[in-house]
Amino acid sequence: MYSEGPIKEYLDDAASGKPAPGGGSVSALVGALGTTMACMAANFTVGKKKYRSVQEECKQILERCEQNYKTLLELTDADADAYSHVSKAYAMSKDTPEQQVVRTQAIQKALRIAMDVPLRAFRACAAVIEDLDRLVDIANKNLISDVGVAALHVYAGLQGCKLNVEINLAFIKDPQFAATHREEIDAADARARQMRDIVIEKVYAAIKKN
Repeated sequence: MYSEGPIKEYLDDAASGKPAPGGGSVSALVGALGTTMACMAANFTVGKKKYRSVQEECKQILERCEQNYKTLLELTDADADAYSHVSKAYAMSKDTPEQQVVRTQAIQKALRIAMDVPLRAFRACAAVIEDLDRLVDIANKNLISDVGVAALHVYAGLQGCKLNVEINLAFIKDPQFAATHREEIDAADARARQMRDIVIEKVYAAIKKN
């Protein structure tokens, strides 16, 4: 599992001619990296006397961010595994009409499996950005730039995950299924973008006060 190995091995494989890890895995990792900065900012707030009034709220944000970090890290590995299902399906024989039907069904099933991983990562990133919208107001001001880094990276991860959902949806032959999921990710993306901009604006405003 990449998540338990040296980062250089992951990066080398991602940069190589290997089919995985690819964009979905890298996007989940970017989201995970951004989330660590949210956790860091919360950890430097919890237990500090100066921020006693927001202790419980910050603890709750920290717990959610830690869970989403864990999820995104797991999905960094899961995306690489999911791609193998698609590769195997496309490699199936198609010499006869019967084989073609079986292969098409296998491809459609594999595409849904492959799409599910970046979709879950997308949702995790969206959840983290929701928390950043509040964390930027209550976090230890010495960590304010880290909240900004979290917002930028988590949103970048979200966008990458969205692209990987879209590329799978493009080949799924179920218009209603595709439309439903596009509606979800478009709405969540619009909200996340708005919150990212608000967070970054607040971060710069706080920096200028120093």
